[in-house]
Amino acid sequence: MTAHGTSRAGRAAVFLSVLALSATLPAPAASAASLTMRGADVSTVQRALELGARYYDANGTARDPLDVLQGVGVNYVRLRIWNNPRSGYNNKAKVLQYAKTVKAKGLKLLVDFHYSDTWADPGKQAKPAAWANHGISQLQTDVYNYTYDVCNSLKAQGTAPDSVQIGNEINTGMLWDDGRVVNSNFTNLGRLLKAGYNATKACNQSTQVIIHTANVRTGPRWFYDGIRAQGVQWDITALSYYCYWHGSMSAMAGVVADVRSRYGKPVVLAETAYPYTTANHDGTANVISAAQPCAGYPATPAGQAANFTAVQNTARNAGAIGVFYWEPTWHAVRGNGWDPADIANSGNGWENQAVFDRTGRLLPGIRWTS
Repeated sequence: MTAHGTSRAGRAAVFLSVLALSATLPAPAASAASLTMRGADVSTVQRALELGARYYDANGTARDPLDVLQGVGVNYVRLRIWNNPRSGYNNKAKVLQYAKTVKAKGLKLLVDFHYSDTWADPGKQAKPAAWANHGISQLQTDVYNYTYDVCNSLKAQGTAPDSVQIGNEINTGMLWDDGRVVNSNFTNLGRLLKAGYNATKACNQSTQVIIHTANVRTGPRWFYDGIRAQGVQWDITALSYYCYWHGSMSAMAGVVADVRSRYGKPVVLAETAYPYTTANHDGTANVISAAQPCAGYPATPAGQAANFTAVQNTARNAGAIGVFYWEPTWHAVRGNGWDPADIANSGNGWENQAVFDRTGRLLPGIRWTS
């Protein structure tokens, strides 16, 4: 996921230009699974807290944001990791530091490897600067060594990750251009994903490996068929779903049911979100500013809560085991901008999709349900 509005608009155009496959997909599973992974990506909260931000439960009582989220059903935290972001957020040291807080509260931990110094998503998958001149063979070694080092460092301090993502929204590969999928050639991407999987299992056999795409609208068979043909292994299939980019919930349900059946692996929605207001609380325009981005769900606290409940229910009924809300704690805190190269001065285009209002108070009605 990226918070940069321009690239998001470009992504939306790409998604809308491709024929949706939902009509050909099977109906959702007849029986519902339980959402055992009830997650929140709080990658920006560490910076917010260090800047003095305060968080409050729905009653207005100041509390640690993780305690507030646990109180409404969260049991899993997702933290992204960038190799060497200019701001320091979120590098290895920051992730190691906050992982202690996460685990001390009894929460499970998902580490989201972007393998970049900045945002990686379907529109961009830039190599970290330290790997910029490396070819595919060296990149394979880089991915293995870096993944193992982060995982092993977490394990050594008693905070072994419960799961990791090998890449973030890697619709057409990662570590471009070497790891980009061109003309349906998955060879190089397969090598990189195998390196990440093998490093994770060498570090900690019980850590689950997640492979994550944002292909709900177009159907992800092409991607997962492609990596499977290369012998890539993974434990959990992950998808992003934002109704304003990826279409109807019924189509999402069809995709979840299809990948669950086709690949025989648990499925999670690694990202979802919805706005609670059209107001903009800083100098950066909101990524989503419509009064009703998706039919039936106004951009109000009640609309946000209803949308999130519907996403969870739809995913569960289709057989998913988890749903993660993307950046619920990222309200407009001055100095906590989207750009790691200028974090102090860049704004946040996502604050109207946080589940805490501009004062840091939890919005009513938000719940993660099993």
